[in-house]
Amino acid sequence: MSDTTADTTADTTAGTTTGTTTGETADMTTDAVIDMTTDATTDMTSDAMTDAMTDTKTDASAAPGTDAPAPVADVATATATATDAERLRRWRLVLGGGGADGTGCELRGQDAAMDGALAALYGQGEGGRGKGGAGSGGGKRAAGLGASAPGVARWLGDIRTYFPSSVVQVMQRDAIDRLGLSAMLLEPEMLTAVEADVHLVGTLLSLNKVMPETTKETARAVVRKVVEQLEKRLTARTRATLTGALDRSARISRPRHRDIDWDRTIRANLKNYLPEYRTVVPERLIGYGRAAQSVKKDVVLCIDQSGSMAASVVYASVFGAVLASMRAIDTRLVVFDTAVVDLTDQLDDPVDVLFGTQLGGGTDINRALAYCQSRISRPAETVVVLISDLYEGGIRDEMLKRVAAMKASGVQFVTLLALSDEGAPAYDRDHAAALAALGAPAFACTPDLFPEVMAAAIEKRPLPVPDTTERR
Repeated sequence: MSDTTADTTADTTAGTTTGTTTGETADMTTDAVIDMTTDATTDMTSDAMTDAMTDTKTDASAAPGTDAPAPVADVATATATATDAERLRRWRLVLGGGGADGTGCELRGQDAAMDGALAALYGQGEGGRGKGGAGSGGGKRAAGLGASAPGVARWLGDIRTYFPSSVVQVMQRDAIDRLGLSAMLLEPEMLTAVEADVHLVGTLLSLNKVMPETTKETARAVVRKVVEQLEKRLTARTRATLTGALDRSARISRPRHRDIDWDRTIRANLKNYLPEYRTVVPERLIGYGRAAQSVKKDVVLCIDQSGSMAASVVYASVFGAVLASMRAIDTRLVVFDTAVVDLTDQLDDPVDVLFGTQLGGGTDINRALAYCQSRISRPAETVVVLISDLYEGGIRDEMLKRVAAMKASGVQFVTLLALSDEGAPAYDRDHAAALAALGAPAFACTPDLFPEVMAAAIEKRPLPVPDTTERR
């Protein structure tokens, strides 16, 4: 079989096996192993190549009369052998070992330790991912990290050693979901061992009520670390994008040359077109305003704090703090389930905002929008952002009437089904369609797109709704 055919067969087999591996985390496991082993095995393959080439050179020097093509053939054979061995090794890590994997490949050293870390989380014994030794390459492979915090802490240390940070975060999240490790996060020593990310913050916020005082300070430190990372990533771009949007949203009639809005100026002076000169006489100039010293726009962030919206709550709180730091924007942040809580006075510290939320519970969007509507004093200069999956537990018709009334008064209304990097969310399609019919399209938004969405709303332009046609 040629190398090309072998690669094609291996890739096809990989897709089939991954699709049939037990559990919803099979794809993640395959990706984790392949991502990690790509780097981890580079040195091994290089060493095999070097050894093969060294042996070839030795044989060539011992037999000076040997024809030149022989060493090339030996190198090609050695390369093919090393490639086959590496392919088997990686399949062994994916499948979990034992007789059922069909590779006959035994893991040793770091490979066996890596396999053990995967087995502790994804192994399912006789009917699961496979049978293989955690650390020995043989025996039954069953999921479980034990009930002790030291054992889990050691496992957390192991996966940070063997896998990149992005994979570690996925494995941590799976451990919390699959093995019920949420309770251990209430122990301070466990919080110091985990890799902090948005999903971990969501889990900690959901445990806020039952968290002992001895753990809360550590939890706040973990949350603050993630918040600071997000602020560093998002603040500069958000401020720059919205400052430009605020300038463009303010129109003046006597602009400086560099501030002239030529498109609007030409449109306003089309009546002054001179055919003989084929030109427009600009009697009236329209230009952009400059950065505001006074408040130009009011922004209301209305955030659903049901359990499914945890990541969105984290990102929205950070964006709320960024918007609140801009003098030209008066920002209000409201969170809701079946009750409504106004956290505007805590926007100077997004960590306080997050710990002021209460993840879980029902949803009453109508009540939340009624509160937001009562706080609007300048409809034409107000942007309301509803962040919710739209599973309404309140009065649906009243909710739609409030949205229609706000839009009729001049409010720019934006509906985000999610504000996160998690992909397409679950949401109430009937409510989304009803809002779209009112001119308020509902769509999921990534944190990187959010500044553009807000800029479009401030300038009263069409919203940059992501095209999801291909993904469907």
